[in-house]
Amino acid sequence: MEQKTVVVGMSGGVDSSVAALLLKRQGFQVIGLFMRNWEESDESGACTAEEDYADVERVCGTLGIPYYTVDFSRAYMERVFSHFLAEYRAGRTPNPDVLCNREIKFGPFKEYAKALGADYIATGHYCGISHEGDVHRLLKAKDANKDQTYFLNQVTQAQLANVLFPLGDLTKAEVRAIAAENGLATAKKKDSTGICFIGERNFRKFLRQYLPAQPGAIETLDGERVGEHIGLMYYTLGQRRGLDLGGRHGEEGRWFVVKKDLARNVLVVSHGDEAPLYTDGCTVEGMNDIPFPPAEREYSCRAKLRYRQAEQGVRVVRTGADSLTLFFDTPQRAVTEGQYAVLYDETQCLGGGVITSTFRLPRDAQ
Repeated sequence: MEQKTVVVGMSGGVDSSVAALLLKRQGFQVIGLFMRNWEESDESGACTAEEDYADVERVCGTLGIPYYTVDFSRAYMERVFSHFLAEYRAGRTPNPDVLCNREIKFGPFKEYAKALGADYIATGHYCGISHEGDVHRLLKAKDANKDQTYFLNQVTQAQLANVLFPLGDLTKAEVRAIAAENGLATAKKKDSTGICFIGERNFRKFLRQYLPAQPGAIETLDGERVGEHIGLMYYTLGQRRGLDLGGRHGEEGRWFVVKKDLARNVLVVSHGDEAPLYTDGCTVEGMNDIPFPPAEREYSCRAKLRYRQAEQGVRVVRTGADSLTLFFDTPQRAVTEGQYAVLYDETQCLGGGVITSTFRLPRDAQ
């Protein structure tokens, strides 16, 4: 039987390292491909991409597989980072990792892999996939705490063809154990956190380089001015820290961000009472259905409204080809415009779209 070739997206982390190892064990001809998506040093002057690439070299050397590097930083700037800035300008809170998957990892990366002779591409994402002819289903990972289908909700059917996810049936602990048992240099490497192009740096300082801050008033829901904000883009719904409002209205209770009034450049807060943060539903645009739209206009399923959240029961009403209205089974806290609403059934991710607005229902309508 002819040996199949798989190109693995190597990040320099333990997950992609073990993905490459497992695929080699399965008999594939494995090629490692390291992507440079961002050209900038951290605050100490060190380029973290260089450190990650050195780890890729070490792992590929241990596995005895060839490896290459490709620079997608221009495509990343045009397709991902420009959208990130535009969303912040519009007062929303985007998730660039979702776009990076659709626009880079399963776009230019996949095309480059084909040029290297790939029959398949693979990544170290924690999820599974099933291929049934031209129908590709995105499956939840065994490790529910690490499941990354949320970040893949915008990947299309064409992009999911010929994709492998070797870690779908493993827990993070099992992955680290496999790496250690096989002498991989990344076995104990700390997981990267936060937005890829910001890393461990101060978020406010980073954003200030690209978007000028516009200070303004902090007001309560009834219009009382209680302080000043440093720029609406630096705050998120539900935020409690960093408001510098301690001591106002007495010491009981805490302040919460409940709204960003872009037209007036006002940050709206509530003291003690979290009720204004709760909503009964949201509208969604840019819905990407995996594998395809359901036949029903209305149906029930489960949803995540942010990554670190348990699935919530929802009723879905299709309002257009790629638009939905979600009605939550129970009111949800701090649902944020610009984030993704991602739909699920028991075993698979059904796709997702961008949250564009939230709403409350009259109490007698519930």
